[in-house]
Amino acid sequence: LYIAEEDVGRFKEGSFHGEYVTENGEKRLKLDDIVGETDGIGVENLRGSGLIAGETSAAYEDAFTLSYVTGRSVGIGAYINRLAQRVIQMANGPIILTGFSALNKLLGKEVYVSQDQLGGPQIMLPNGVSHLLASDDQDGVEKILRWLSYVPKTANDASSMGPSTDPVDRDIAFKVPSTPYDPRHMLAGATAADGSFETGFFDQGSFTEYLADWGKSVVVGRAKLGGIPMGVIAVETRLSECRIPADPANPDSREAVLAQAGQVWFPDSAFKTAQALADFNNAENLPVMIFANWRGFSGGTRDMYGEVLKFGAYIVDNLRKFTQPVFVYIPPNGELRGGAWVVVDPTINEDMMEMYTDTNARGGILEPPGICDVKFRKPDLLKTMNRLDSKLVQLKSELAIAEESLAEDEAASLRNQISERENQLLPMYVQISHEFADLHDRPGRMKAKGVIRDVVPWERSREYFFHRVRRRLAQDALVKTLKASDAALTHTDAVALLRGWVGEVDWEDDKAMLAALEAPELEANLEGVAVAAAKKSVTDIIAGLSEEQKAELLSSL
Repeated sequence: LYIAEEDVGRFKEGSFHGEYVTENGEKRLKLDDIVGETDGIGVENLRGSGLIAGETSAAYEDAFTLSYVTGRSVGIGAYINRLAQRVIQMANGPIILTGFSALNKLLGKEVYVSQDQLGGPQIMLPNGVSHLLASDDQDGVEKILRWLSYVPKTANDASSMGPSTDPVDRDIAFKVPSTPYDPRHMLAGATAADGSFETGFFDQGSFTEYLADWGKSVVVGRAKLGGIPMGVIAVETRLSECRIPADPANPDSREAVLAQAGQVWFPDSAFKTAQALADFNNAENLPVMIFANWRGFSGGTRDMYGEVLKFGAYIVDNLRKFTQPVFVYIPPNGELRGGAWVVVDPTINEDMMEMYTDTNARGGILEPPGICDVKFRKPDLLKTMNRLDSKLVQLKSELAIAEESLAEDEAASLRNQISERENQLLPMYVQISHEFADLHDRPGRMKAKGVIRDVVPWERSREYFFHRVRRRLAQDALVKTLKASDAALTHTDAVALLRGWVGEVDWEDDKAMLAALEAPELEANLEGVAVAAAKKSVTDIIAGLSEEQKAELLSSL
């Protein structure tokens, strides 16, 4: 492309770059590149989008970020939604990177017929990008306000207690069955067969589930306990399905439906757990209840390829960085085993995490049948029954006599009787071995080994954790104040200081400790720590000055 020599002066200097060439006696400017006379027509727009992306990513860690997709969101707009993490998507608001028409041109055929095929709710809810679906804008605003009801006033404030009409000292009416059940009933309550309402753990009507269509083997949400907003993670005990849609661009692809067993972490549900923890922690500042009921991670070929190991590690990463109290509770008939225990063990973040269990819960490396296959196999069972069963002892004695007297026919008959007796007893001894192994997995041993803080009966757990959460929030707020006053203090140091200040109050009594921690007398102690830290800081600075500098400092005062 060229510009005639006489036309070059019509444009601003720097609007284009090129070099003059002469062809057939005519001098022209051959264009190398066009800058343009106006700004905002090319890559500079992308640079601005990059700035927006970076600021949005940083904002997620510093403030509460929430996107409401009320219309089509394209390109960087789609990325901003994801970078803000929390997304409410309206039914008519697709989230896409490229429009369907452009993709059709790229593919050279009419494959896609709408934007919804690429980023509608049927795509963005099951893949975990969108947390909630709004039917219209009014529904969307209501969902925004409900979400904000769980969030503190500022990103620096802790979760605060609001009004609640549901008594905290009531028993939990919902009985957790030993058969598969809906974990939402445990959290929010459920209507019984006779029409009565069986209350759950949290305040009635306060539970909201998020990310419901993604990673269905785990349930995450927000709720209130005695008016205190909390994050909650629970476990689906029933069989669930993961649907992977067919790709319209590939005629040979088909929809895949993957069955997912209950009480097991899969790649999507492990990622969902980690994502929920990050959301609870960043700016929401929510204490968390984890109703831990996992038998382990799915370690098959498909799920290992699907990065279950990576997403399971994300759970540990996010728990290690958590700055609010986390309460891990194994519910009735629940179990926590193997790697599933490891990724929620309180040693990951001892300052913030505590573990509890119901009286009828279990915890261990393997389930009883599994540990017996390793540690108490058939030869061990046969030894045990030959030692304990009087009939076998008698037959063994008779066999020894027969073998000594060379009575081979009698010996063969006795061996057959021994074998029949062992086969008869084996099922019972297998059952006994399982019970023996199960006795090692019960709350009494967990408490004796110090891996749990307390055994809390399910029926009374609501009141117990209400007082525990309040006490921990009050305690952690004071610890935060102490560490801000004196940067040299560790969390352990600050807790030790508080423990010394409360004196005769029973440290394990949450009600009494809450009253002591909220007592106005502690204000003087907090001021004393701040003053002492300031004096030490000034003393350290002066100690590092020369005599001349000290004299100069004194003369300036």
